Amino acid sequence: MTVVTSPPPLDRMPVTKLKGVGDKVADKLAPLGISNVQDVLFHLPLRYQDRTRLRQVGTLRAGEEAVVDLVIDAADVVFRRRRTLLCRASDNSGSLTLRFFHFSQAQAKSLKRGVCIRCFSEVRRGPAGLEMVHPEYSFIESDAELEDSLTAIYPTTEGVHQLTLRKLTDQALHLLTADRVRDWIPPALLSQYGFPDLAEALQTVHRPPSDIDIPSLIEGSHPALQRLAIEELIAHRLGLQLQRLQRQQDLAPSIQPAGKLSRQLLADLGFELTRAQSRVVSEIVESMQSTQPMLRLLQGDVGAGKTVVAALAAANAVEAGMQVAIMAPTEILAEQHLLNFIEWFEPMQIEIGWLSGKLGVKARRSAIEAVAMGRSRIVVGTHALFQDDVEFERLGLAIIDEQHRFGVHQRMALRNKGATAGFVPHQLIMTATPIPRTLAMTAYADLDCSIIDELPPGRKPVQTIALEAARRAEVAERVAAAIAEGRQVYWVCTLIEESESLQAQAAEDAANQLSEAMPETRIGLVHGRLKSKDKERVMQAFKQRELELLVATTVIEVGVDVPNASLMVIENAERLGLSQLHQLRGRVGRGQAQSTCILLYQGPLSHNAKQRIGIMRETNDGFVIAEKDLEIRGAGEVLGTRQTGATEFKIADLGRDAGLLTTVAVVADQLQSEHPDCVTALIRRWIGEQKREYGSV
Repeated sequence: MTVVTSPPPLDRMPVTKLKGVGDKVADKLAPLGISNVQDVLFHLPLRYQDRTRLRQVGTLRAGEEAVVDLVIDAADVVFRRRRTLLCRASDNSGSLTLRFFHFSQAQAKSLKRGVCIRCFSEVRRGPAGLEMVHPEYSFIESDAELEDSLTAIYPTTEGVHQLTLRKLTDQALHLLTADRVRDWIPPALLSQYGFPDLAEALQTVHRPPSDIDIPSLIEGSHPALQRLAIEELIAHRLGLQLQRLQRQQDLAPSIQPAGKLSRQLLADLGFELTRAQSRVVSEIVESMQSTQPMLRLLQGDVGAGKTVVAALAAANAVEAGMQVAIMAPTEILAEQHLLNFIEWFEPMQIEIGWLSGKLGVKARRSAIEAVAMGRSRIVVGTHALFQDDVEFERLGLAIIDEQHRFGVHQRMALRNKGATAGFVPHQLIMTATPIPRTLAMTAYADLDCSIIDELPPGRKPVQTIALEAARRAEVAERVAAAIAEGRQVYWVCTLIEESESLQAQAAEDAANQLSEAMPETRIGLVHGRLKSKDKERVMQAFKQRELELLVATTVIEVGVDVPNASLMVIENAERLGLSQLHQLRGRVGRGQAQSTCILLYQGPLSHNAKQRIGIMRETNDGFVIAEKDLEIRGAGEVLGTRQTGATEFKIADLGRDAGLLTTVAVVADQLQSEHPDCVTALIRRWIGEQKREYGSV
């Protein structure tokens, strides 16, 4: 009797079963999360190239990608800055230049007058008109066929070429059947929400047919792409819910002090909390009373008073006999916290510890001992806080500022420092970069969220003006006038030293020029390469009004509070993102005087740069700015995941797919309660075996 065996599911079929994949290629595919054939199918395109249509040179515009058939009219190797092969080529509608920097002698000989080639590349504006730089090309006959589908462009890594990924995907698609890649969303839910078939969606997204609605695919609104996006969003939400459940198995100390320290701190502040601050303090105090570890995201716009809220939480932890760790991503921000906490807590005889990477050996040893012995009740520092030789006596609360600048494992390391005697610390995660609601619903579904949505009374919105760099002399006059009125000024540059590759005014150069233009003005200079003590000395001099003008790089983006500073100039504003511009602008407008921010830019502006500068002029609302930033840059940039190495979405886009999130929440809850067997498989398919860490993004 013949036994018929079913082919294995593709998630159990190693990628080495595909033609052309040996152990070496498999090792190169591993960083992309590809270990089996199903992984190949769910390694989805980043974007598409349209090679299905032949374009005429006369219709091309700079910035487009296009396929053109050309005849070479002339070819020369020129020696200027670098050896370059220049080919002038044309069709019957116009001509353009093909530019090659890397080429062989044989290549130069083959690209000669009269040869017909088909080129694909981005069209750029060059010195002699339109050009293509290093186009893909092939020698053609007059009847050469075009591609019959859009060309998928995949995320890749070193040693893995697009052609390799396309060949592997072709093989995987050939093996794709409904029984070999299971749809983990039950049929009843699929029909209820009108989701298309999974296998059909994968085929369409990888190899879009030539008659597809191209704009809908590129914009992300095509049903096939939306089908995959919604499944990915469901998987991420389920992963976060699972992480939250796992975290609730841990125990944290219940912090229930009488409130004496926090009342004394409030009395010493000299101002009343806003309603929003009071509400958020109550939320934090209630969470810290629980034996389940608090993991709370504290959001607030620039100047909303998050640090005071954190200090009140710290006061409660200290009164309950716990230690508090405050971690900031940069020396300058950590130093600002240190000064604030010393001012607030040392009058109450509470010792503040300091740990940074720049401490000397003797000072570091002394600081570590004070933390281990429990003498330092509040410890402020940078990443040095979670190094191996740092031990806490009884860490009850970890406060992490500007959390998106830390990697997931760095944040976890600080949490694990407090995992003693069966307890883990409560965590308060602060950000002055408001996170759009659409992101918070998905990326932070495992966190509780508190929002300070009110600024202290009397704050006047900062007036924002945009001027071309050619008007720099006028701006310098305005700076001089503000200083003459007794005000202080920030002048922000985006580089420390001159760079030929970027049109940016270096901070050192700017300080010299401003000194020459305003010889009577007391000018200071701050940038990231200064030693910590020198940076602090300059900042203190500015705070104490010993300096009138501070020239700085973006190190002053967060944590600097000088109420008398009422004017900020930001050079090369077109190079900065919305969030960073808003953070910088938040350094002024902290006093009673009307404040102004001048955005100096180098024209011509790109479309995105025009958008960013326009938004900065229109609003001071950080939450509105965050939503716009999400639209322009995407979730990966806004959350900082590209810098921290945390999970990015393969095909979903939180800005574009915001309308799906309500459905995502409902379906995820239904799967959790009615189909728990599908949950782990969905998470594994989209996120892999890696664990989501607490508070990760």
